[in-house]
Amino acid sequence: MSRQVVLWRHGRTEWNVAGRVQGQSDIPLDEVGHAQAREAASRLATLKPHRIVSSDLQRARDTAAYLGAFTGLEVELDQRFRELNFGAREGLTWREAWDQMPEGMQAWVDGDETQIPGSETHLEAGERFAGGLEAALASLPADGVLVVVAHGAVLRTGICSFLGIPRAHWGTFGALNNCAWSVIEETPWRPDTSWRLTEWNAGTLPVPVMSDEE
Repeated sequence: MSRQVVLWRHGRTEWNVAGRVQGQSDIPLDEVGHAQAREAASRLATLKPHRIVSSDLQRARDTAAYLGAFTGLEVELDQRFRELNFGAREGLTWREAWDQMPEGMQAWVDGDETQIPGSETHLEAGERFAGGLEAALASLPADGVLVVVAHGAVLRTGICSFLGIPRAHWGTFGALNNCAWSVIEETPWRPDTSWRLTEWNAGTLPVPVMSDEE
């Protein structure tokens, strides 16, 4: 069995419902978010993870705590798994951001992410996340399962960055639902890649793939 990483998004928050950008603002789970985390954790626990590493923001930390309770594992915190910093957009809805920063938002839509005051680019966040993931994998055994609990934007960019997917193609990957997860698996037997994406935005447990390519 090869190493596996389950990349799990936190449960729902009130800002998610309101459509407000959270970024690195420390927003808690709402009641539904706690229920989502508890249910998802009960299923992920059956994978018998070796480590749980989480963003230190409370919505991720509290989501991870449910899995820690089911497995008896300590939840390790790493700031590198924090959400992308959206700067002046945080706390605003899409419409409010356009009303307050029309030029900056137009630049952002056109691909220039440097015009929103205080913001981080997707590339910067992806590289930050990938570095944290490399560090977390350093002590994972050959058949180990690592669960990383983080946030929608940084999970998407971080996975793409870690897998070496060209930046121009990151937008082809859709957003992640609250408490959904993606899975990457090590493939040391393949000459073309050492890791591959096996699930995206999933809510079911990964199962062995029976394929002619294996």
